[in-house]
Parts: sequence; structure tokens; C-alpha cells
Amino acid sequence: MSVAIRSARTADLDFIVDCNARLAHETESKQLNAEVLRAGVRSALESAHKGRYFIAELDCQPVGQLLLTYEWSDWRNGFFWYFQSVYVTREARRQGVFAALYRHVEELACASQDVCGLRLYV
Repeated sequence: MSVAIRSARTADLDFIVDCNARLAHETESKQLNAEVLRAGVRSALESAHKGRYFIAELDCQPVGQLLLTYEWSDWRNGFFWYFQSVYVTREARRQGVFAALYRHVEELACASQDVCGLRLYV
């Protein structure tokens, strides 16, 4: 089964909000304010300068996500791209979903002349 990666769309809002809420609960036992979370995700989806979400799909169904954010490095005259809000649904884990998300972003970074590195925010 092949994992497909695509840029997130506004129609993915509910999926992303749900994934972020699950991520906070699973990793920090934290319950996020649903209204604030939804507004934050919507803002990122509407403003690429804040970040870009990518969606992983198996059989045309979303099963994972990754938020890409940016940091300028004056030392390197380029951007570091940060992986944030990485989440894979329980049923899709151990099927190469994160690896596919990583490879997709890595390919985009290699094709961009102003990216100097990738970092995972944890």
C-alpha cells in the first residue's frame, strides 16, 4: 500500500484539528482549547507564511499530518524548515506514513535554494 502526500486544504481543517488534539493528549496528557486550536489551524491553512500542513493518505483517506514552519538563519543565509505537529493515526502507524511525509518535505527542501536544513521540533 502506497502513501500519498499532498498539501493540506481548508477541507482538511477537521482532520488536522482532531490530529492535533490527539497529539497533545497522547504526548502530554493535555486537553487543548478546541476553539483556539481550530482558529490556529485555520490561520495556518490560510497563511502560508505561518506554516504549511501536509496530509498523508492511504487509499485516499487522510491518516497523517505534518506542519512545516520556518526559521531564518543569518549565519547560513537560509531557512531551517521545522517539522511540527507530526501525527499518524493509530491504525496507520508502522506503515511508513511518517517516512513518506519526511521524504516529501526533504525533496521540496532539496529543490529550494534557500533551505539550509531540516529540523524536527519535539
